Amino acid sequence: MIAVLKHELRNYFHTLTAYVFGAFLLAFVGIGAMLYNLQAAVSNFEYVLSFSCLIFVVIVPILTMRVIAEERKQKTDQLLYALPITTTQVVLGKYLSLLTVYLIPLCLISVYPLIFSQFGDVYLLTSYGSIFAFFMLGAALIAMGVFISSLTDNQGFAAGIGIAAVLLNYYSVSLSEYVSATAFGSLAAICVLILVMGAVIRCLTKNDNLAFGLCLGLLAVTAVCYYLEPSSFEGLLPEIMTSLSLFERFYVFVNGVFDMTGIVYYLSVIVFFLFLSVQSLEKRRYN
Repeated sequence: MIAVLKHELRNYFHTLTAYVFGAFLLAFVGIGAMLYNLQAAVSNFEYVLSFSCLIFVVIVPILTMRVIAEERKQKTDQLLYALPITTTQVVLGKYLSLLTVYLIPLCLISVYPLIFSQFGDVYLLTSYGSIFAFFMLGAALIAMGVFISSLTDNQGFAAGIGIAAVLLNYYSVSLSEYVSATAFGSLAAICVLILVMGAVIRCLTKNDNLAFGLCLGLLAVTAVCYYLEPSSFEGLLPEIMTSLSLFERFYVFVNGVFDMTGIVYYLSVIVFFLFLSVQSLEKRRYN
């Protein structure tokens, strides 16, 4: 795993990937700090992070699109399978290298609250709690990007799907509010989401049985639940989207609440997508 980690870090810093990623992140946070902390004279640095989290839509897919997709395209993934390490160690090595690239500019950002505190009252506990949540948010999105990259050998396609996935997660709560709050409206929206998910799974995995089976199973469970308790579907979609949204969990920290359930949720998302990445590589290995 350490060998994979060193190899990936060497590749990132010998190319422009790490520098472009860090530059975009630092520039966006710097613009937010200028607008909120300097021009508007607001002492809450966590508001800057709330503004800056939109940059993940761009930088996470750019960072993760090549991590496994390039290996598959160049057929060098066959060399990984021949190494005396497990697939789990390969995925963890690549993921930890991405976290290192992400953590370097974040360490520079962590100095900002200390600088601002020299010129006014800054809520350091809230600021650093939000920075930690910002790191966990990025770590969860990076894990999702690694999984998307493991499904294809086309870097552009992986980046496009990654951007769409992050955008959907970012705007999911806002979009769900436009859906009718009635039970039938929520049922229809959930069924559409299940069908869209099935189409995406079919497109990425090329496995008809998996896509159709998952869709039919979820549609059947949804229909049974609606038949037994239709009133429970009233306003259900916004609640589901709020619970699943990575960004909504982050906003809790911005509001000054250190939410341990949010940390557990981020860790669960990281483990879930890394597990799926391992399974994706294992499937290709045995095929």
